[in-house]
Amino acid sequence: MLNVDIDRLIAELDRLAHMSDAEAPAVTRVLYTQPDMRARAMLKEMCTAAGLQVREDAVGNLFARWLGREPNLPAVGTGSHTDAIPYSGRYDGTVGVLGGLEAIRTLQAAGFSPKRSIELLMFTSEEPTRFGIGCVGCRLMSGAIEPAACAELRDSAGARFDDVRLAAGFTGTLASARLGSDYYSAFVELHIEQGPILEDKNLAIGAVTAIAAPAALRVELTGSGGHAGAVLMPIRRDALCAAAEIVLAVEAAAKESGSPDTVGTVGICDVHPGAINSVPSEVNLTIDIRDVAPGPRDGAVERTRQVIDTVCAKRGVAAEIETIHSDPPAAMAEHVVRAVEQAAVAAGASCIRMVSRAYHDSLFMARIAPTGMIFIPCYKGYSHRPDEYSSPGAIKTGVEVLARTLRELSEA
Repeated sequence: MLNVDIDRLIAELDRLAHMSDAEAPAVTRVLYTQPDMRARAMLKEMCTAAGLQVREDAVGNLFARWLGREPNLPAVGTGSHTDAIPYSGRYDGTVGVLGGLEAIRTLQAAGFSPKRSIELLMFTSEEPTRFGIGCVGCRLMSGAIEPAACAELRDSAGARFDDVRLAAGFTGTLASARLGSDYYSAFVELHIEQGPILEDKNLAIGAVTAIAAPAALRVELTGSGGHAGAVLMPIRRDALCAAAEIVLAVEAAAKESGSPDTVGTVGICDVHPGAINSVPSEVNLTIDIRDVAPGPRDGAVERTRQVIDTVCAKRGVAAEIETIHSDPPAAMAEHVVRAVEQAAVAAGASCIRMVSRAYHDSLFMARIAPTGMIFIPCYKGYSHRPDEYSSPGAIKTGVEVLARTLRELSEA
């Protein structure tokens, strides 16, 4: 019998949610800010109390290891992130970190002794909030970003990533964060679905088979400004009008990709000079196009690029296009997916296979270890907003399934 202490876990999630730069119920916890550092201290304290060996790497990826009977074997990993975008919710990522710790404590309380060590991870900067790119810590761990490029990332204030992480107390070379492909025998991440499928179908567990990945572009449009009353329409080079066509083109490219899983989003549209009586002379856009299959996604990106060229030529607007990143989607390891399914059966929980349309640290962990994900339902699929919610019952089931999965994988 595995007895998850859900009351303890919910209390810990509540405590963590109050480490925030936003008023409750919203959560804002940005990389290396005071709330982020407090969250890290809390987790280290809890892991130490659970008898785990705790270490941090050069960027603050946190590792807490429960030593197995054969500690020299590659370990089994689990975990997620605790950083949170501005005005978001309390369950995204945190359920996988604190729930991962609770899964370990549940196995300990049951008297289980793993063959392979089981290691909890808290990944640094899964969210792209501060430096414009997500999964920074895991990208370094998996070799998906070069240390030199990571060092030069800059936040909105112009601060270099390397300077900020050193000021936060994380030393050592960025290259030292890289893990070998034999470090983990398997990795599994518990997470809220961030979509409505499980709730709509009244299902408890999603065994993730693939993770979509975004191609992200930054587009700078430069036209010609002037007084809104004096610049006549035939001679205008309005950067915002060009941007408007491009925004709609992103939507059309996603809808017409031939894949139901392609989505396209323009999440940022910064207009200069931003005055009601001035023709916009500059616009900066960010574009996110993603799919679980690279073909439709990349086709939609190419179509968007072609439309940008056509629109700008027609309107006399210059465009500079920068690819922020274009990561390949990831397939989950079949034996890990099966372990999740079998754990759900043992826990008496309904389960379906599904894809993740949001990306996670597991996208990059799949480069260095057989990887899987466990989804639990969340209210109306809401996420990245203050009313994000997953019930104690759903979380408890997810933690039990995770614990059973870790037990199985650690004995392999």
